[in-house]
Amino acid sequence: QVQLVESGGGLVQAGESLRLSCAASGRTFSNYAMGWFRQALGKDREFVAAINWSGISTAYTNSVKGRFTISRDNAKNTVYLQMNGLKPEDTAVYYCAADTNFRDFGSYSYWGQGIQVTVSS
Repeated sequence: QVQLVESGGGLVQAGESLRLSCAASGRTFSNYAMGWFRQALGKDREFVAAINWSGISTAYTNSVKGRFTISRDNAKNTVYLQMNGLKPEDTAVYYCAADTNFRDFGSYSYWGQGIQVTVSS
Protein backbone atom coordinates (compact mmCIF):
# COMPACT_ATOMS: atom_id res chain seq x y z
CA GLN A 1 0.00 0.00 0.00
CA VAL A 2 1.00 3.57 -0.65
CA GLN A 3 -0.50 6.36 1.43
CA LEU A 4 -0.70 9.82 -0.10
CA VAL A 5 -1.46 13.12 1.61
CA GLU A 6 -1.89 16.36 -0.33
CA SER A 7 -1.26 19.85 1.02
CA GLY A 8 -0.93 23.40 -0.24
CA GLY A 9 -4.36 24.07 -1.66
CA GLY A 10 -6.44 27.14 -1.02
CA LEU A 11 -8.12 30.20 -2.47
CA VAL A 12 -6.21 32.50 -4.81
CA GLN A 13 -7.00 35.14 -7.38
CA ALA A 14 -6.61 34.62 -11.09
CA GLY A 15 -3.00 34.99 -12.19
CA GLU A 16 -1.55 33.96 -8.85
CA SER A 17 0.41 30.81 -8.00
CA LEU A 18 0.10 27.82 -5.69
CA ARG A 19 2.32 24.86 -5.02
CA LEU A 20 0.71 21.56 -4.13
CA SER A 21 2.67 18.91 -2.29
CA CYS A 22 1.95 15.23 -1.89
CA ALA A 23 3.75 13.25 0.78
CA ALA A 24 3.95 9.50 0.27
CA SER A 25 4.49 6.72 2.76
CA GLY A 26 4.31 2.99 2.72
CA ARG A 27 6.23 1.37 -0.09
CA THR A 28 9.38 2.62 -1.78
CA PHE A 29 8.47 5.98 -3.28
CA SER A 30 11.03 5.82 -6.07
CA ASN A 31 9.38 2.67 -7.44
CA TYR A 32 6.32 4.66 -8.47
CA ALA A 33 5.33 7.15 -11.08
CA MET A 34 3.32 9.98 -9.60
CA GLY A 35 0.45 11.97 -11.03
CA TRP A 36 -1.87 14.85 -10.34
CA PHE A 37 -5.49 14.73 -11.33
CA ARG A 38 -8.38 17.11 -10.71
CA GLN A 39 -12.14 17.06 -10.55
CA ALA A 40 -14.23 20.17 -10.93
CA LEU A 41 -17.73 20.30 -9.54
CA GLY A 42 -20.09 18.37 -11.78
CA LYS A 43 -17.32 17.09 -14.05
CA ASP A 44 -15.34 13.89 -14.41
CA ARG A 45 -11.90 13.59 -12.90
CA GLU A 46 -9.20 14.48 -15.41
CA PHE A 47 -5.48 13.96 -15.76
CA VAL A 48 -3.32 17.01 -15.08
CA ALA A 49 0.33 15.95 -14.94
CA ALA A 50 2.55 12.95 -14.28
CA ILE A 51 6.19 12.23 -13.63
CA ASN A 52 8.08 8.97 -13.90
CA TRP A 53 10.02 7.37 -11.06
CA SER A 54 13.27 9.19 -11.77
CA GLY A 55 11.81 12.57 -12.65
CA ILE A 56 13.26 12.50 -16.15
CA SER A 57 9.94 12.07 -17.95
CA THR A 58 6.89 14.25 -17.45
CA ALA A 59 3.52 14.62 -19.12
CA TYR A 60 0.86 17.33 -19.00
CA THR A 61 -2.62 17.88 -20.20
CA ASN A 62 -2.73 20.59 -22.87
CA SER A 63 -4.64 23.12 -20.77
CA VAL A 64 -1.84 23.40 -18.17
CA LYS A 65 1.25 23.19 -20.38
CA GLY A 66 3.51 26.17 -19.79
CA ARG A 67 1.75 27.05 -16.53
CA PHE A 68 2.09 23.97 -14.30
CA THR A 69 5.25 22.05 -13.44
CA ILE A 70 5.39 18.65 -11.78
CA SER A 71 8.51 17.61 -9.89
CA ARG A 72 9.54 15.11 -7.26
CA ASP A 73 12.06 14.70 -4.48
CA ASN A 74 12.66 11.00 -3.89
CA ALA A 75 14.72 11.73 -0.79
CA LYS A 76 11.66 13.41 0.76
CA ASN A 77 9.07 11.01 -0.68
CA THR A 78 7.24 14.02 -2.06
CA VAL A 79 5.84 15.12 -5.39
CA TYR A 80 4.99 18.73 -6.19
CA LEU A 81 2.75 20.60 -8.59
CA GLN A 82 3.77 24.20 -9.12
CA MET A 83 0.80 26.07 -10.57
CA ASN A 84 1.43 29.50 -12.07
CA GLY A 85 -0.93 31.80 -13.90
CA LEU A 86 -3.95 30.18 -12.32
CA LYS A 87 -7.30 30.60 -14.02
CA PRO A 88 -10.83 30.23 -12.66
CA GLU A 89 -11.19 27.09 -14.79
CA ASP A 90 -8.40 25.50 -12.74
CA THR A 91 -10.78 25.42 -9.76
CA ALA A 92 -11.16 21.81 -8.68
CA VAL A 93 -10.30 19.21 -6.10
CA TYR A 94 -6.77 18.08 -6.90
CA TYR A 95 -5.72 14.51 -6.26
CA CYS A 96 -2.28 12.99 -6.00
CA ALA A 97 -1.92 9.43 -7.34
CA ALA A 98 0.74 6.77 -7.70
CA ASP A 99 1.27 3.79 -9.95
CA THR A 100 4.09 1.67 -11.27
CA ASN A 101 3.03 2.46 -14.86
CA PHE A 102 3.86 6.07 -15.72
CA ARG A 103 1.64 6.44 -18.82
CA ASP A 104 -1.38 4.47 -17.67
CA PHE A 105 -3.10 7.72 -16.67
CA GLY A 106 -6.53 6.14 -16.53
CA SER A 107 -5.63 3.47 -14.02
CA TYR A 108 -3.42 4.82 -11.27
CA SER A 109 -3.63 2.50 -8.26
CA TYR A 110 -3.20 4.70 -5.20
CA TRP A 111 -4.94 7.96 -4.45
CA GLY A 112 -4.86 10.73 -1.90
CA GLN A 113 -7.94 12.29 -0.35
CA GLY A 114 -7.79 15.38 -2.51
CA ILE A 115 -7.36 19.06 -1.79
CA GLN A 116 -9.42 22.03 -2.90
CA VAL A 117 -7.98 24.69 -5.18
CA THR A 118 -10.22 27.68 -5.85
CA VAL A 119 -9.30 30.46 -8.25
CA SER A 120 -11.41 33.60 -8.14
CA SER A 121 -11.76 35.93 -11.10
